[in-house]
Amino acid sequence: MELPPRVRFAPSPTGHLHLGNVRTALFNWLHARSHGGTFVLRIEDTDAERSTQESVDSVLEDLRWLGLLWDEGPEVGGGFGPYRQTERFGIYREHLDRLLAQDQAYPCFCTPEELDAQRAEAEARKVAFVYPGTCRRLSAHRREELAAEGRKPVVRLRVQPRTVTFRDLVRGPVSIHTRAFGDWILTRPDGSPTYNFAVVVDDALMGITHVVRGEDHLSNTPKQIVLYEALGLAAPQFAHRSMILGTDGSKLSKRHGD
Repeated sequence: MELPPRVRFAPSPTGHLHLGNVRTALFNWLHARSHGGTFVLRIEDTDAERSTQESVDSVLEDLRWLGLLWDEGPEVGGGFGPYRQTERFGIYREHLDRLLAQDQAYPCFCTPEELDAQRAEAEARKVAFVYPGTCRRLSAHRREELAAEGRKPVVRLRVQPRTVTFRDLVRGPVSIHTRAFGDWILTRPDGSPTYNFAVVVDDALMGITHVVRGEDHLSNTPKQIVLYEALGLAAPQFAHRSMILGTDGSKLSKRHGD
């Protein structure tokens, strides 16, 4: 027997909700309500420079005003918290240590200047820049030398060349080769998790069964599937909805003032 769905709405508190955010929340809320499921609210506040408590309060107020009440999350609680990512850093560290111990991730000491030069070279050749794996096979001694120079590494996922295929509930079968993104970054030099790392750990541990979001996240999905597999976690089903566009034809965002 199929269990009731668990879906989530996970805004970043960097400003007020716009109509695109609300549409995503609505689809998730409706899916939960129509199938006797659970609607989870998670605050993705790892952007320390832009996230504010004022924005968190605004998000909660707007969702209440809209009648999109959450079953689990801030101020409500639940068995899968905490529901703010800044309160989950220890959880991310645990999963990162596991990947490092299994050699499925590695520290990368490339500087922003070195990466910018490589990116400029790729642009000059009119090809997309993908990290070339410079630090993939560094010896332990060389890593110690680079650390002694004061370099603060990011940590990258060791991605094998393959085609990632999944069935999107809206778009149908989707296939993307890992050469499109390469060894992507799990944690920044300060140890904070990137979006794709944190969201996989959170969705898995919170038992999310369906991820309903805008199609701008479609390119993130193969990255996330590769990480689910590396961690031995079950991936949810994905549904990528069409975007609401601003008057300039780009995807609706907070800068449109909507």
